[in-house]
Amino acid sequence: MGWFIQDAYAQAEGQGDPFLSLLPLLLIFGVFYFVLIRPQNKQRKEHKELVANLAVGDEVVTGGGILGKVTEVKDLFVYVQVANEVVLKVQRHTISQVMPKGTVKSA
Repeated sequence: MGWFIQDAYAQAEGQGDPFLSLLPLLLIFGVFYFVLIRPQNKQRKEHKELVANLAVGDEVVTGGGILGKVTEVKDLFVYVQVANEVVLKVQRHTISQVMPKGTVKSA
């Protein structure tokens, strides 16, 4: 039967170094950490600082794209004036950007 199908023999050696079998898994975790996890943590930290430093008079953009001026800052909410006599109450964490001064008037 050796003509068509080769005979299978058991290997005499062991599995080899266990570290080498874990190396691909460690490399994949390292790539995920540096490409996905680390930048996302940095971005989360920057957004947390931005929200913590909100002050009256800042011109902001919300997560929904609404541009306005902060008129009042509370613990969980921020009041944003988007037009004359139109003030919206939005959650603090929905503020996505603080814009340069004068952006609201030019828009």
